[in-house]
This record gives sequence, structure tokens and C-alpha cells, in this order.
Amino acid sequence: MFDPLPTPAEMAAWDRRAIQDFGLKAELLMENAGAEALSVLREAFGPLSGARVLLVAGGGNNGGDAFVLARRLLDEGAEPLVLHTRPVSGYRGAARYHLDLARRAGAACRHLPAGRAKSALCNGQAPDILVDGLVGTGFSGELTTEALALVQAMNSLGESCFVLALDTPSGLDGLTGQPRPQAVRADVTVAFHAPKLGCALPLAAPYVGTLIPRAIGIPRTVTEASPPRQVLLTERLFELLPPPAAELHKGRAGHVLVLGGSEGLTGAAQLCALGALRAGAGLVTVGCPRGVLPEVKAGLPDIMAVGLGQGTTWSPDCLDSLLPSLGRYDCVVIGPGLGRNKEAADFLALFPKAFAQAFDKGWANPCIYDADALYHLAQNPALMSDLPDDSVLTPHPGEMARLLGMGMGEVQADRVTAAHRFLAKHPQVLTLKGAGTLVGQGELLHLSPIVAPNLAVGGSGDVLAGVIAAILARGINPLHAACLGVYWHGLCGLALANDFPVRGNLASEIAHTLPHVLKEHTPC
Repeated sequence: MFDPLPTPAEMAAWDRRAIQDFGLKAELLMENAGAEALSVLREAFGPLSGARVLLVAGGGNNGGDAFVLARRLLDEGAEPLVLHTRPVSGYRGAARYHLDLARRAGAACRHLPAGRAKSALCNGQAPDILVDGLVGTGFSGELTTEALALVQAMNSLGESCFVLALDTPSGLDGLTGQPRPQAVRADVTVAFHAPKLGCALPLAAPYVGTLIPRAIGIPRTVTEASPPRQVLLTERLFELLPPPAAELHKGRAGHVLVLGGSEGLTGAAQLCALGALRAGAGLVTVGCPRGVLPEVKAGLPDIMAVGLGQGTTWSPDCLDSLLPSLGRYDCVVIGPGLGRNKEAADFLALFPKAFAQAFDKGWANPCIYDADALYHLAQNPALMSDLPDDSVLTPHPGEMARLLGMGMGEVQADRVTAAHRFLAKHPQVLTLKGAGTLVGQGELLHLSPIVAPNLAVGGSGDVLAGVIAAILARGINPLHAACLGVYWHGLCGLALANDFPVRGNLASEIAHTLPHVLKEHTPC
């Protein structure tokens, strides 16, 4: 269901263990990397016979990969030219070995003197293909003046040719996905063994282009001995949803309770309920203040609704009429349209402990905290200790910032670190929404590869909470339910882009797209 997403340090450790502990030769791993780069180039560019290929090779292993590729391009009938940033005598180990082989095979390899970047790359006939092998995955800090000049020259040249980056575009931080200060803009990046964390983050998309991972022979025993702290969501998550049995009835398809809606805010609860229904929940009930019950019931005839308390806002007396009926539901969502007034705060202050006590009495179904519920948790952090470990929290960046007591800009600048910071303090399942949504529990973080601007609409998060709830109501564990819900919801955003290429879709249309996306991605 997940693919590994190592940090540069984790990838370097795998390389080291494969060589030192397992006994693989660095030359072999480099040969495999070059072979896979050729395979990707063949698939992405097309026939290579007669193609003029300019390869920029740095002084490390990334340069060594470029030397292998240059040699193999000769066998394809291509015309490779390698510009290497060090003199031949400056290369060591596997990189020197493959430089010598490339020269022996007849590949044109020339030293690129310092200060000659622009003139060397941009004079003469433009190549058909530019290969970036300048700076490897281990790059951090800032590009040197000379390396920056090379990156700028490659980007200028890349405007008129196909660009392939080896492992990570030069200048891109493999941990954060940020250019330092600029990075090569590739059409395709071939990721050796696995994509690096930074390359999979939304910030990196303009530089990475299409990201294609390829195995280079690192044994599974090496990676399983020290798994990464991040993984990538994949389509295999849909395997969690088996085809519906012929004898299925609504009572066995999951019953979701949405606690939300208040005066002027009933739409959020209705959208959450709609998301749950479209994701396959058999029954959905909205629990809301009694004074807004007619409005909730009128808005969506497919749901059931129950009035709590006596007024139009949430208050502690709503809890008295709620608790006796909790056993009817397979999952609870609390927060959409709850409101932020004092009465709602008083209700939320009592809810987690009462919910936990229901757990102690044998009702062990999970709860999703969303929207205004997260606001109240941030205002009263002590309540977090009352939440069962299998609770799911679904903050957007602003809500995440409040939960962590930091600025939203800080969260967005390094979402991975912000998520790990939260998970280090709290055992619940976190779903940090936004481009490249993050789902995590404990030390493991799951990244969605989907960036879909069509999801950036009011009510989208309410629909997502309903989707996760419907999956939870089927008995799937909370972490996997959140991962599947995020991936499914993201695919809906991509699907809607076909009909709404400049956005303009409604949150309800995200919900209505759910069954169609499921049909496309499951055999049933």
C-alpha cells in the first residue's frame, strides 16, 4: 500500500550498508543506476539513435551515474558529450572507474574548467537531451557560485531540449524540496531505488517533473533493517476495500454519526454526511442542536438527523441526550459546523472524557476530530490527553499551527517537521491537510503524492472527514482509513480537473465524484 520515501541520510545509510555489510560493489550499484537511467530516457524521450546528449557530471557519485549513462548511450547510437567538473585525476573510486570505462568506450568526456559554465553549455548547437548529473542527493546548504552558474546555464539550455535529472535535480534539497537557491528544472527525474523525500513534496514539483523510481539492486534485507520514517501513498490502498457482498445490507455497510451543524453552519455537517454516503456508508446520522434540526433534515434527504439539547447551538446538555445512543454508531465525526462560541467550547470540553468512558464500557469505535473541534482542542490543550489513541485529527495548516502553538507560515515551510513534532507528543492519527497531505501515527509519516487545486474549496475538508469516517465504519484501522481517505479524496480532485480545469467545482461535487473514482481504481 505504501512505497518507501527515504530522506537523503536514510538513502545514504542504505547505500553504505549494501556495500559494507551486504558486500555489493559500489561500481555495480552505479552501473545499475546508469542502466535504469537509460531505460527511463528511452521510455520518456523515445528512440535515441542519432540523439545529441549533453551530460553534466559533478564530482561525486551522481557524476559516476552520468558516466555509465554516457557509455550506454553509445550502444543506442546516440552522440553523448560529457562535461565533468573535475579533472580526471580528481575522481576516485566507482566514479573514476566508470569515467575510465566511458572514455575507453569512446564517449567524448571533457573537463569543464571553473568559470566556463555558460560558455561551455550554451555555445554551439543545442543538444536534444540534457542530463543533470551535477549534484547528488546528499546536497544540502547552498550551491556554490560555480555550481549555481551551471544550474542557471542548464535551465537556459533546458528551455529548448529534454531534461533528465539523475536521482535529484541539482540544487534541490532532498530533505525539504526547496531550491538552494535555484535548481535544475527537469522534465523527468529518475529516482534510484526510491524517491527521496524532498522530491515528493509539492514544493519540488516544478523542478522534478515526472518522478520515476527505479530499483538499482539494494537488497530488501538492507532496507527492512532500517525502514524510513516516511512512505508514499499508492493506489494499492484500494485493496482495503473488498467488493461488496451480494447479501450486503445498509446495517452492515457502516453507520456514521456526524456531530456538527449549528445556526448558520449546517452546510458543513451536511457535506461531511454526503462524503460519508458517497464513500459507501450504509447509514449516516447528523446529530445537531435541536433548534437547527429542520434545516439539517431539509438540506439532504438521504441522511437521518437527531436533535440534541434545546437551542440552536451546542451546549453541555446536548451530551446528555447523545451518550445513551452512541452504541448505535460505528464511527463518529465531531466538528463540522460545531461553532466556536462558549457553549460549543463547554460541550467540547466534556466530550472527549465522556467518549473515552464509553470506550471503557465496551463501545470501542473511533472518532474523527475535525474543523471547530480542532479549534477547541487547541484552545484547551489538556483535552488531548483524553482522546483515545485511535482518534483521527484532520487539521488544515491553520488548525495545525494552533495545535502546535506556532505560526502557519512555519508549518507550511516544513510540513514534515511540523507533523513529526505533533506525533512526538500525541499518539493519535494525524491528517495534515494541504497540497501533499500528510498522514501519520507514531514515528511513521505517510505522504500523498497528489496535488489537486480543485480540492481548494470550502467544504472540501468536511467531505474528507466523511470519507475517512465511512472507511472507519467498515472496520478498517484508523491509520489505514485516513491514508485511503486522503488518497481517494485526492484522486477526486484530479478527476474534477478534467471538467473544471480552472477550478470552480463545488465541495459537493468532490463527494459525488467518489464512486466514479472508485470504479476506475478497483476491479469491482
